[in-house]
Amino acid sequence: MITYKDAGVDIDYEDKIIKALVSQIKFKRNDIKPALSMHYAGAVEFLNYYLVLTTDGVGSKMIVAEMANKFDTVPIDMIAMNVNDAICIGAEPIALVDYLAVGHITEEIAKQIGEGLNRGAEEANINIVGGETATLPDMVKGIDLAGTALAIVEKDKIITGEKVREGDVIIGLRSSGIHSNGLTLARKIFFDIHKMDVNDRLSYGKSIKEELLTPTRIYVKPVLEMIKKVEVKGLAHITGGTFRKLRRLNKNVIYHIDNFPEPLPIFKEIQRLGNVPLEEMFKTFNMGIGFCVITSEENGEEIIKIANKYGIDAYKIGKVVSNLDNIEKGKAVIDYKGERIIL
Repeated sequence: MITYKDAGVDIDYEDKIIKALVSQIKFKRNDIKPALSMHYAGAVEFLNYYLVLTTDGVGSKMIVAEMANKFDTVPIDMIAMNVNDAICIGAEPIALVDYLAVGHITEEIAKQIGEGLNRGAEEANINIVGGETATLPDMVKGIDLAGTALAIVEKDKIITGEKVREGDVIIGLRSSGIHSNGLTLARKIFFDIHKMDVNDRLSYGKSIKEELLTPTRIYVKPVLEMIKKVEVKGLAHITGGTFRKLRRLNKNVIYHIDNFPEPLPIFKEIQRLGNVPLEEMFKTFNMGIGFCVITSEENGEEIIKIANKYGIDAYKIGKVVSNLDNIEKGKAVIDYKGERIIL
């Protein structure tokens, strides 16, 4: 039996580190309106808009790319991690800058990264307006790729989650796979414990590299259409910490997920090979749901229809409730196959 913490990632400790860091950042300019620190992004007032900023990287998925010598998909992950966060407050991503830190890089690898950046930009409908490449042989032994995205939203259209109410439905949008979270645990199981190779086949036929390097799904186009057509009350990008992300929205309710669809094969394989407890799986991986949309009951089917239009399966996975078995408000609760997981 193995956990994410056993593999080297302690989510609770990371939360403490972030709090320690943020607690020391107190300076604010007093000659402009104060910036907003939203649940997924930072925002600065500009005329009738908020300018929204997000930043993120690829993480240890890049190690798998290096093992497979395949670098054309991880740039899509980097863009996805940024733009999927931006849309969580209703903002439309418009531009991105990237940062590439390397010990050494070949022209062929650079070309593959460029191809991936172009594909990701097209999927997200953004411009890549600049970037930085740093060669740091004494600091970086491999390759690291990160980026910062700029998005915009009209002030009166920002989505904060404050309108989420009891009776609203939680619509889950299918992920494309493991996305960019939990790779440390997956690598531990496949490569350290079972001594597998990235080219080895999993029990259902796909290779490890094929599964682990499937890029994070970009939800920009369908979610922006949803926002335009119906009232969307809350949005959550399911990444590190998984469904705890719902807790960033309205803290006066409980997010009860009781209709979770069958997890994708990659998650079943990880659980089987690592003997990972179900609770640990739901705390570490998206389990097949990469994004959540909260809306009123009457708008749920329209949300699903729009997702389907873009080739994304979507499900009503739960409801927002005000009380559930004396569970503290603000929690996400998953009831799945007889087990209850409180996040």
